Amino acid sequence: MEIKIGDIVARKSYECDLLFRVIDIKEKDGEIEVILHGEDVRLIADAPLNDLIIVDEQEQQTRKKRENELIEQSYRLLRQDYYLLKQKAEYRATGGYQTEKDFFQIPGRVLHLDGDPVYLRKCLNLYERIGVPVYGVYCEEKEMPEKVGGLLEQVRPDILVITGHDSYSKSKGKVTDLKAYRHSKYFVQTVKEARKKIPHLDQLVIFAGACQSYFESLIRAGANFASSPARVNIHALDPVYIVSRISFTPFVEAVQVWDVLRNTLTGEKGLGGVETKGVLRTGMPFRLIEEE
Repeated sequence: MEIKIGDIVARKSYECDLLFRVIDIKEKDGEIEVILHGEDVRLIADAPLNDLIIVDEQEQQTRKKRENELIEQSYRLLRQDYYLLKQKAEYRATGGYQTEKDFFQIPGRVLHLDGDPVYLRKCLNLYERIGVPVYGVYCEEKEMPEKVGGLLEQVRPDILVITGHDSYSKSKGKVTDLKAYRHSKYFVQTVKEARKKIPHLDQLVIFAGACQSYFESLIRAGANFASSPARVNIHALDPVYIVSRISFTPFVEAVQVWDVLRNTLTGEKGLGGVETKGVLRTGMPFRLIEEE
């Protein structure tokens, strides 16, 4: 069966461990090379045509079922955390439940830049389900540095997500060489541009990176959280779990790194960061004004 753009495929040389979408097919040095985007992980890869097989609909559904089970498990854990955070906020707002007071909460607003429109849509659906206010923008990784400044002024977010696809190539250099990464240099530049606008780590919380990204360089550039410490693949939805926890943590509390990572699908090998204050604010009184 002929492979074409949009097909879901797997790599025989990697024992079909991951599913990919075919993004482009081109000729290189007399051979057909296929450009791939991970279906569930934020990895970009290339492979020779003869290394790929098309994954049938039944196998796709089987894998999707397993994937959804993992996502639901992380979502339940995140909801548990949110419930505990909400109880603490209620306790503080009511003086230890001594009086009944109406109050409202303002979770942190997210600006999410994503180099993959399919992943962006998945992330926006999860933000909505969790209840995080978000403004999502599809933007190719190389365009992010020049666009982030204007978007920060327009959206005025509390949290910035800079993600898409990435990969590390050993043939291009050592793990400490930024040139050996496909898109890490753009993520680093975008973080630096954002920090020119808002330097303080607690005034703008930044998550940056994708699969196998240069973690240390992103943290040095000014990111609060980044991928990937062990240069492993990260799940498409991991940035959402991280920033949602920060969005719902009161600004008077610090978010410990492990508290953020433990409910992600990748864990500490794929994600890391620094201690960061939450951005949730509680106010009162709450008044519901009915329209006449």
